Amino acid sequence: MSRERTSIIALLVLAIASQAMSNVLLSQGMKMIASEHRDDWAAIVMQAIQSPLIWLGIGFVIVFFALFAAALSKADLSYVVPALSSEVVINVACADYFLAETVSTMRWIGAVLISIGVVMVMRSSPRTFGMRDHPDAAIERVASR
Repeated sequence: MSRERTSIIALLVLAIASQAMSNVLLSQGMKMIASEHRDDWAAIVMQAIQSPLIWLGIGFVIVFFALFAAALSKADLSYVVPALSSEVVINVACADYFLAETVSTMRWIGAVLISIGVVMVMRSSPRTFGMRDHPDAAIERVASR
């Protein structure tokens, strides 16, 4: 495996882990807040602003976007976005394990089907055009259409 491909995959793995962590933290934080203030949206917003879980979740979202942007600088959008879809599987597993959610067989089957698609994308080349050699190539291609 090439060094560039390895670095892209590493970025994607870290991005997926960051996104999964943010989803768990935000879900857990919001469920705790909503259980205390069921119908009072103003109180929910105020509690969310003060919640360490929510802020930590937001921090992981920021890390995710930075890693996502870095991955896009090295690979095609058509490679990065489908590869990030594997976060669906990770989120289902995290919901089951960390949040004690009941995950139905149909959800697991859907997650497995997504995984199959992710594997197919990951087996392809992460870069299908010479953007690194010619940074303006993609802009020129769009402009000429």
